[in-house]
Amino acid sequence: MEKRIRWGILGTGKIAKALATALKELPDAELAAVASRSTDSATSFAEEYGAARAHGSYQALADDPDVDVIYIATPHPMHHENALMCLRAGKSLLVEKAFTVNRREAEEIVALAREKKLFVMEAMWSRFQPAIVEAKRLIDAGEIGEISNIQADLGFMAAVGPEHRLFNLELGGGALLDLGIYPLSVSCFFLGRVAEVKAMSELGPTGVDVQTNFVLRHVDGGLSSCATSLNSRTGATLTICGSKGFLRLHSRFHHTEDFTIELNDGSRREIHLPRLGNGYPHEAMEVQRCLRAGLLESPVMPLDETLSLMGVMDEIRAQTGVRYAAD
Repeated sequence: MEKRIRWGILGTGKIAKALATALKELPDAELAAVASRSTDSATSFAEEYGAARAHGSYQALADDPDVDVIYIATPHPMHHENALMCLRAGKSLLVEKAFTVNRREAEEIVALAREKKLFVMEAMWSRFQPAIVEAKRLIDAGEIGEISNIQADLGFMAAVGPEHRLFNLELGGGALLDLGIYPLSVSCFFLGRVAEVKAMSELGPTGVDVQTNFVLRHVDGGLSSCATSLNSRTGATLTICGSKGFLRLHSRFHHTEDFTIELNDGSRREIHLPRLGNGYPHEAMEVQRCLRAGLLESPVMPLDETLSLMGVMDEIRAQTGVRYAAD
Protein backbone atom coordinates (compact mmCIF):
# COMPACT_ATOMS: atom_id res chain seq x y z
CA MET A 1 0.00 0.00 0.00
CA GLU A 2 1.14 3.53 -0.74
CA LYS A 3 2.23 5.75 2.13
CA ARG A 4 -0.75 6.93 4.11
CA ILE A 5 -1.98 10.50 3.62
CA ARG A 6 -1.93 12.18 7.02
CA TRP A 7 -5.00 14.35 7.60
CA GLY A 8 -5.61 17.18 10.01
CA ILE A 9 -9.13 18.47 10.73
CA LEU A 10 -9.56 22.09 11.71
CA GLY A 11 -12.78 22.38 13.70
CA THR A 12 -14.80 19.84 15.67
CA GLY A 13 -18.40 20.43 14.57
CA LYS A 14 -20.89 18.22 12.74
CA ILE A 15 -19.18 18.36 9.34
CA ALA A 16 -15.76 17.69 10.90
CA LYS A 17 -17.20 14.55 12.47
CA ALA A 18 -18.59 13.48 9.09
CA LEU A 19 -15.15 13.62 7.46
CA ALA A 20 -13.46 11.96 10.43
CA THR A 21 -15.95 9.10 10.09
CA ALA A 22 -15.27 8.94 6.34
CA LEU A 23 -11.50 8.68 6.76
CA LYS A 24 -11.98 5.43 8.69
CA GLU A 25 -13.24 3.90 5.42
CA LEU A 26 -9.92 4.59 3.66
CA PRO A 27 -7.01 2.27 4.51
CA ASP A 28 -4.54 4.73 2.96
CA ALA A 29 -5.74 7.67 5.10
CA GLU A 30 -4.76 8.55 8.64
CA LEU A 31 -6.41 11.09 10.92
CA ALA A 32 -3.19 12.47 12.34
CA ALA A 33 -4.46 15.52 14.22
CA VAL A 34 -7.45 17.67 15.06
CA ALA A 35 -7.63 21.26 16.27
CA SER A 36 -10.15 23.32 18.18
CA ARG A 37 -10.00 26.64 19.97
CA SER A 38 -10.69 24.53 23.06
CA THR A 39 -8.19 21.89 24.15
CA ASP A 40 -10.99 19.90 25.79
CA SER A 41 -13.02 19.85 22.56
CA ALA A 42 -10.01 18.77 20.50
CA THR A 43 -9.09 16.06 23.00
CA SER A 44 -12.62 14.69 23.11
CA PHE A 45 -12.80 14.64 19.29
CA ALA A 46 -9.42 12.93 19.02
CA GLU A 47 -10.44 10.23 21.48
CA GLU A 48 -13.74 9.58 19.69
CA TYR A 49 -12.35 9.48 16.15
CA GLY A 50 -8.86 8.13 16.74
CA ALA A 51 -6.76 11.19 15.94
CA ALA A 52 -3.15 10.81 17.06
CA ARG A 53 -2.86 14.40 18.33
CA ALA A 54 -5.22 17.07 19.65
CA HIS A 55 -4.29 20.74 19.31
CA GLY A 56 -5.81 23.53 21.37
CA SER A 57 -5.28 26.11 18.63
CA TYR A 58 -5.70 26.23 14.87
CA GLN A 59 -2.18 27.58 14.44
CA ALA A 60 -0.74 24.51 16.19
CA LEU A 61 -2.43 22.28 13.62
CA ALA A 62 -1.15 24.44 10.75
CA ASP A 63 2.37 24.09 12.16
CA ASP A 64 2.14 20.33 12.78
CA PRO A 65 4.95 18.78 10.67
CA ASP A 66 3.25 15.37 10.59
CA VAL A 67 0.15 16.54 8.67
CA ASP A 68 -0.05 16.43 4.85
CA VAL A 69 -3.44 18.03 4.25
CA ILE A 70 -5.91 19.96 6.42
CA TYR A 71 -9.68 19.88 6.14
CA ILE A 72 -11.16 23.25 7.12
CA ALA A 73 -14.50 22.58 8.79
CA THR A 74 -15.23 25.90 10.48
CA PRO A 75 -18.18 28.23 9.61
CA HIS A 76 -17.98 30.07 6.26
CA PRO A 77 -16.70 33.42 7.59
CA MET A 78 -13.68 31.72 9.18
CA HIS A 79 -12.53 29.87 6.04
CA HIS A 80 -10.59 32.83 4.64
CA GLU A 81 -8.47 33.41 7.74
CA ASN A 82 -8.04 29.69 8.48
CA ALA A 83 -7.04 28.83 4.91
CA LEU A 84 -4.49 31.63 4.60
CA MET A 85 -2.94 30.61 7.92
CA CYS A 86 -2.62 26.96 6.83
CA LEU A 87 -1.23 27.87 3.41
CA ARG A 88 1.40 30.11 4.97
CA ALA A 89 2.41 27.08 7.05
CA GLY A 90 2.81 25.03 3.89
CA LYS A 91 -0.29 22.84 4.13
CA SER A 92 -2.51 21.55 1.33
CA LEU A 93 -6.22 22.08 1.93
CA LEU A 94 -9.71 20.73 1.52
CA VAL A 95 -12.03 23.68 2.30
CA GLU A 96 -15.65 23.08 3.20
CA LYS A 97 -18.30 24.77 1.10
CA ALA A 98 -19.27 27.46 0.75
CA PHE A 99 -15.56 28.02 0.06
CA THR A 100 -15.68 31.52 1.55
CA VAL A 101 -18.25 34.28 2.14
CA ASN A 102 -17.49 36.06 -1.15
CA ARG A 103 -15.32 35.89 -4.25
CA ARG A 104 -12.76 38.41 -2.97
CA GLU A 105 -11.87 36.14 -0.07
CA ALA A 106 -11.74 33.11 -2.37
CA GLU A 107 -9.40 34.92 -4.78
CA GLU A 108 -6.95 35.62 -1.96
CA ILE A 109 -6.85 31.95 -0.97
CA VAL A 110 -6.40 30.79 -4.56
CA ALA A 111 -3.66 33.36 -5.22
CA LEU A 112 -1.67 32.25 -2.17
CA ALA A 113 -2.15 28.54 -2.98
CA ARG A 114 -0.84 29.10 -6.51
CA GLU A 115 2.05 31.23 -5.27
CA LYS A 116 3.10 28.52 -2.81
CA LYS A 117 2.26 25.67 -5.21
CA LEU A 118 0.00 23.94 -2.70
CA PHE A 119 -3.05 21.80 -3.44
CA VAL A 120 -6.46 23.29 -2.56
CA MET A 121 -9.95 21.98 -3.35
CA GLU A 122 -13.47 23.04 -2.41
CA ALA A 123 -15.22 20.20 -0.57
CA MET A 124 -18.06 19.78 -3.04
CA TRP A 125 -18.67 16.13 -2.18
CA SER A 126 -21.59 15.86 -4.63
CA ARG A 127 -19.30 15.80 -7.65
CA PHE A 128 -17.63 12.62 -6.42
CA GLN A 129 -20.73 10.59 -5.53
CA PRO A 130 -20.82 7.41 -7.69
CA ALA A 131 -24.37 8.05 -8.93
CA ILE A 132 -23.57 11.61 -10.00
CA VAL A 133 -20.31 10.54 -11.63
CA GLU A 134 -22.18 7.89 -13.63
CA ALA A 135 -24.96 10.32 -14.55
CA LYS A 136 -22.33 12.71 -15.92
CA ARG A 137 -20.70 9.90 -17.90
CA LEU A 138 -24.00 8.87 -19.48
CA ILE A 139 -24.96 12.44 -20.33
CA ASP A 140 -21.55 13.10 -21.88
CA ALA A 141 -22.06 9.92 -23.94
CA GLY A 142 -25.30 11.35 -25.36
CA GLU A 143 -27.73 9.17 -23.39
CA ILE A 144 -30.41 11.88 -23.27
CA GLY A 145 -29.23 13.87 -26.29
CA GLU A 146 -28.25 17.51 -26.13
CA ILE A 147 -29.07 18.89 -22.70
CA SER A 148 -30.56 22.35 -22.43
CA ASN A 149 -32.44 22.65 -19.14
CA ILE A 150 -32.00 21.75 -15.46
CA GLN A 151 -34.41 22.09 -12.55
CA ALA A 152 -33.03 21.66 -9.04
CA ASP A 153 -34.19 22.34 -5.50
CA LEU A 154 -32.87 21.78 -2.01
CA GLY A 155 -34.63 22.91 1.14
CA PHE A 156 -35.70 21.90 4.61
CA MET A 157 -37.55 23.40 7.54
CA ALA A 158 -34.85 24.76 9.84
CA ALA A 159 -36.50 24.53 13.25
CA VAL A 160 -33.81 26.52 15.07
CA GLY A 161 -33.68 29.91 16.71
CA PRO A 162 -32.44 33.18 15.19
CA GLU A 163 -29.09 32.82 16.98
CA HIS A 164 -28.30 29.59 15.10
CA ARG A 165 -25.60 29.92 12.43
CA LEU A 166 -28.17 29.29 9.67
CA PHE A 167 -29.91 32.57 10.54
CA ASN A 168 -26.91 34.47 11.90
CA LEU A 169 -25.67 37.12 9.48
CA GLU A 170 -22.30 37.32 11.25
CA LEU A 171 -21.78 33.58 10.68
CA GLY A 172 -22.60 33.73 6.96
CA GLY A 173 -26.12 32.41 7.47
CA GLY A 174 -28.82 32.05 4.87
CA ALA A 175 -30.16 29.45 2.46
CA LEU A 176 -27.91 30.41 -0.45
CA LEU A 177 -24.46 29.77 1.04
CA ASP A 178 -25.51 26.75 3.05
CA LEU A 179 -27.82 24.97 0.59
CA GLY A 180 -27.99 26.97 -2.64
CA ILE A 181 -24.38 26.14 -3.45
CA TYR A 182 -25.54 22.57 -4.20
CA PRO A 183 -28.03 23.22 -7.03
CA LEU A 184 -25.70 25.94 -8.32
CA SER A 185 -22.58 23.77 -8.37
CA VAL A 186 -24.24 20.61 -9.68
CA SER A 187 -26.06 22.56 -12.42
CA CYS A 188 -22.72 23.95 -13.54
CA PHE A 189 -21.19 20.46 -13.37
CA PHE A 190 -23.63 19.40 -16.08
CA LEU A 191 -24.22 22.62 -18.08
CA GLY A 192 -21.00 24.57 -17.60
CA ARG A 193 -20.08 28.05 -16.45
CA VAL A 194 -22.71 30.72 -15.77
CA ALA A 195 -23.07 33.71 -18.09
CA GLU A 196 -25.99 35.42 -16.36
CA VAL A 197 -28.14 35.02 -13.24
CA LYS A 198 -31.52 36.39 -12.15
CA ALA A 199 -32.50 35.92 -8.50
CA MET A 200 -35.18 36.65 -5.93
CA SER A 201 -35.07 36.03 -2.17
CA GLU A 202 -37.25 36.21 0.88
CA LEU A 203 -35.24 37.79 3.68
CA GLY A 204 -35.84 36.90 7.31
CA PRO A 205 -35.79 39.20 10.36
CA THR A 206 -32.04 38.63 10.89
CA GLY A 207 -31.19 39.81 7.36
CA VAL A 208 -30.35 36.43 5.83
CA ASP A 209 -32.20 34.82 2.95
CA VAL A 210 -34.62 32.21 4.22
CA GLN A 211 -35.35 31.16 0.66
CA THR A 212 -33.84 32.05 -2.70
CA ASN A 213 -34.79 31.13 -6.25
CA PHE A 214 -32.47 31.82 -9.17
CA VAL A 215 -32.28 31.18 -12.89
CA LEU A 216 -28.95 30.65 -14.63
CA ARG A 217 -28.04 31.12 -18.27
CA HIS A 218 -24.96 29.06 -19.05
CA VAL A 219 -22.14 30.18 -21.34
CA ASP A 220 -22.42 27.20 -23.68
CA GLY A 221 -26.22 27.39 -23.83
CA GLY A 222 -28.96 26.09 -21.59
CA LEU A 223 -30.86 27.30 -18.56
CA SER A 224 -31.01 26.13 -14.94
CA SER A 225 -33.83 26.93 -12.53
CA CYS A 226 -32.78 26.51 -8.90
CA ALA A 227 -34.55 26.90 -5.56
CA THR A 228 -33.29 26.69 -2.00
CA SER A 229 -35.07 27.17 1.30
CA LEU A 230 -34.70 27.12 5.07
CA ASN A 231 -38.43 27.44 5.71
CA SER A 232 -39.87 24.57 3.66
CA ARG A 233 -39.06 20.96 2.81
CA THR A 234 -38.54 20.59 -0.92
CA GLY A 235 -38.41 17.48 -3.10
CA ALA A 236 -34.60 17.83 -3.29
CA THR A 237 -34.36 16.41 -6.81
CA LEU A 238 -32.39 17.54 -9.86
CA THR A 239 -33.71 16.92 -13.36
CA ILE A 240 -31.52 17.25 -16.45
CA CYS A 241 -33.53 17.63 -19.65
CA GLY A 242 -32.27 16.76 -23.12
CA SER A 243 -33.47 16.30 -26.67
CA LYS A 244 -33.87 12.51 -26.23
CA GLY A 245 -35.30 12.46 -22.72
CA PHE A 246 -34.44 13.36 -19.15
CA LEU A 247 -32.33 12.10 -16.24
CA ARG A 248 -33.54 12.68 -12.69
CA LEU A 249 -31.28 12.50 -9.63
CA HIS A 250 -33.55 11.45 -6.80
CA SER A 251 -33.83 12.90 -3.31
CA ARG A 252 -31.58 14.09 -1.82
CA PHE A 253 -29.91 14.73 -5.14
CA HIS A 254 -26.60 16.08 -3.80
CA HIS A 255 -25.68 12.68 -2.35
CA THR A 256 -28.20 10.37 -3.96
CA GLU A 257 -27.54 6.75 -4.84
CA ASP A 258 -30.35 6.61 -7.39
CA PHE A 259 -31.31 8.18 -10.68
CA THR A 260 -33.83 7.52 -13.43
CA ILE A 261 -33.55 7.93 -17.19
CA GLU A 262 -36.75 8.37 -19.23
CA LEU A 263 -36.49 8.64 -23.01
CA ASN A 264 -38.83 10.03 -25.63
CA ASP A 265 -39.68 6.50 -26.82
CA GLY A 266 -41.31 5.76 -23.45
CA SER A 267 -38.51 3.58 -22.11
CA ARG A 268 -37.46 4.02 -18.50
CA ARG A 269 -34.62 2.62 -16.44
CA GLU A 270 -33.51 3.10 -12.87
CA ILE A 271 -29.89 3.03 -11.79
CA HIS A 272 -28.63 2.45 -8.25
CA LEU A 273 -25.01 3.11 -7.36
CA PRO A 274 -24.22 2.93 -3.64
CA ARG A 275 -21.82 5.36 -2.09
CA LEU A 276 -19.00 4.38 0.25
CA GLY A 277 -19.83 4.88 3.91
CA ASN A 278 -21.49 8.23 4.60
CA GLY A 279 -20.57 9.55 1.14
CA TYR A 280 -17.69 11.73 2.27
CA PRO A 281 -14.91 9.21 1.52
CA HIS A 282 -15.21 9.97 -2.19
CA GLU A 283 -14.02 13.59 -1.92
CA ALA A 284 -11.22 12.50 0.41
CA MET A 285 -10.18 9.88 -2.16
CA GLU A 286 -9.98 12.61 -4.80
CA VAL A 287 -7.77 14.76 -2.56
CA GLN A 288 -5.44 11.82 -1.96
CA ARG A 289 -5.35 10.94 -5.66
CA CYS A 290 -4.39 14.50 -6.54
CA LEU A 291 -1.72 14.72 -3.83
CA ARG A 292 -0.09 11.48 -4.96
CA ALA A 293 -0.20 12.61 -8.59
CA GLY A 294 1.43 15.94 -7.72
CA LEU A 295 -1.64 17.94 -8.84
CA LEU A 296 -2.31 21.36 -7.37
CA GLU A 297 -6.01 21.30 -8.26
CA SER A 298 -8.69 18.71 -8.86
CA PRO A 299 -9.82 18.56 -12.51
CA VAL A 300 -13.30 17.70 -11.22
CA MET A 301 -13.54 20.71 -8.86
CA PRO A 302 -10.94 23.20 -10.17
CA LEU A 303 -10.23 26.46 -8.40
CA ASP A 304 -11.29 28.68 -11.30
CA GLU A 305 -14.73 27.09 -11.08
CA THR A 306 -14.87 27.68 -7.34
CA LEU A 307 -14.09 31.34 -8.00
CA SER A 308 -16.79 31.49 -10.66
CA LEU A 309 -19.38 29.95 -8.32
CA MET A 310 -18.49 32.40 -5.55
CA GLY A 311 -18.91 35.24 -8.04
CA VAL A 312 -22.37 33.97 -9.00
CA MET A 313 -23.41 33.87 -5.34
CA ASP A 314 -22.06 37.41 -4.88
CA GLU A 315 -24.28 38.54 -7.75
CA ILE A 316 -27.31 36.71 -6.34
CA ARG A 317 -26.80 38.42 -2.98
CA ALA A 318 -26.31 41.80 -4.69
CA GLN A 319 -29.66 41.32 -6.45
CA THR A 320 -31.48 40.18 -3.32
CA GLY A 321 -29.98 42.45 -0.67
CA VAL A 322 -28.01 40.06 1.54
CA ARG A 323 -24.77 41.62 2.75
CA TYR A 324 -22.09 40.22 5.05
CA ALA A 325 -19.46 42.09 7.02
CA ALA A 326 -16.74 40.76 4.68
CA ASP A 327 -18.43 42.43 1.68
